[in-house]
Amino acid sequence: MQRLMTKVSLLLIILGVVLMFGASPAMAADPPGASGISAASPVFPGKTAANLGGAIGAGLAVMGGAAGIGRIGGSAVESMARQPEASGNISTAMIITAAMIEGATLFAVLGCFLASVAK
Repeated sequence: MQRLMTKVSLLLIILGVVLMFGASPAMAADPPGASGISAASPVFPGKTAANLGGAIGAGLAVMGGAAGIGRIGGSAVESMARQPEASGNISTAMIITAAMIEGATLFAVLGCFLASVAK
């Protein structure tokens, strides 16, 4: 299953790069009345670089948060199996820690979204 997810992830990355390079040249054209210097390049026309960076950053933030919460859950279940009498304290600590990771992930995704839509 891990190999399949790796292959799908690589395929999606390659598809994103192909779509990025295949953007229409009309997006890179200067608006009427603009100076001769353009911020757009033929490789990253318009805001493609910002959008791509925001999407990749948000994906990495979500994957990191999911890995952290999964590790916390696995460790908590293992701890509860070893000491069933402490399961209440372990559950409380697990939920608080998972909520903190979820909040940090939300802020990271929001920051990536704002970076991709900022002018």
